[in-house]
Amino acid sequence: MEAETLDIQNEIKTGEFADKSRIIIVTGMSGSGKTQACRYLEDLGYFCVDNLPPVFIPKFVELCTHAMGHFNKMVFVVDTRSREFFDDLVQVLDDMDKDNQDYEMLFMDASDDVIIRRYKETRRRHPMAPATRISDGVFKERTRLESVRAKSTYIIDTSNLSKVELREKIQRLFGNSDSEIMNISVLSFGFKYGMPLDADMVLDVRFLPNPFYISELRHKSGSVPEVAAYIEEKPVTQEYLKKLDAFIDFLVPQYIREGKSQLVIAIGCTGGMHRSVFIAKHVYDLLAKKGYAVNLEHRDLMKNDVWEV
Repeated sequence: MEAETLDIQNEIKTGEFADKSRIIIVTGMSGSGKTQACRYLEDLGYFCVDNLPPVFIPKFVELCTHAMGHFNKMVFVVDTRSREFFDDLVQVLDDMDKDNQDYEMLFMDASDDVIIRRYKETRRRHPMAPATRISDGVFKERTRLESVRAKSTYIIDTSNLSKVELREKIQRLFGNSDSEIMNISVLSFGFKYGMPLDADMVLDVRFLPNPFYISELRHKSGSVPEVAAYIEEKPVTQEYLKKLDAFIDFLVPQYIREGKSQLVIAIGCTGGMHRSVFIAKHVYDLLAKKGYAVNLEHRDLMKNDVWEV
């Protein structure tokens, strides 16, 4: 496989391998960000195996693709932590090439000074220099990895990359259209039952007119037309919805641009039956109309004395 040093501006198109099984071998310099890259690959739906002796890769691929066919996106992290087993990697790759086994190899790299600084900051020992200077280990590892680096499909140098920039590169290389979608959950709840622990954003709508105090509306939820009409017709509600719509329109694209994979918008009133249900449905409809992947949940609705939902 011919090496390709990445300029991310000219890299492959997103989704090029979206419909294929993908086998990715991640290797590279210790301290270059392999663990972080693996986490981002897991977020993209890959099944990741860390520190696997190279000789086991073909058998593991066979196991996953035949006996456990639902694993069609696999990542194997192989590096010098496997010690003498690592030297088998080039031979294993050659054998996979002869068998026409498709795979891609991501080589993670960084400059020597950056790697040394990272090890100094974490106070960890270098795997190839446990009893000597870190610089000795970096030199030995770089020499040992030369033949592997030459076979790499992609090379990412993390010397000057932030975590966000690394995630974007991983996304562009190994993501697809489905993995780029941010899932949005809109959740209504009642403050008296406690705030949702997984909420990214909490909107308190207890200032809106409360149908609880209207006897004919008390036992009907905020999704019932007459309850919704009662809340919506009030001037304060209409003004709030205008501001809320503008806020949502601005905020959601910012989260997507940041690379967030899931957004939970929690909307609360006192009991989670009237006002929060109405506003949550309004937000859900707004987002669904704009084509976002969104779902709606009324967490505490049935904890109330509800006659009509």
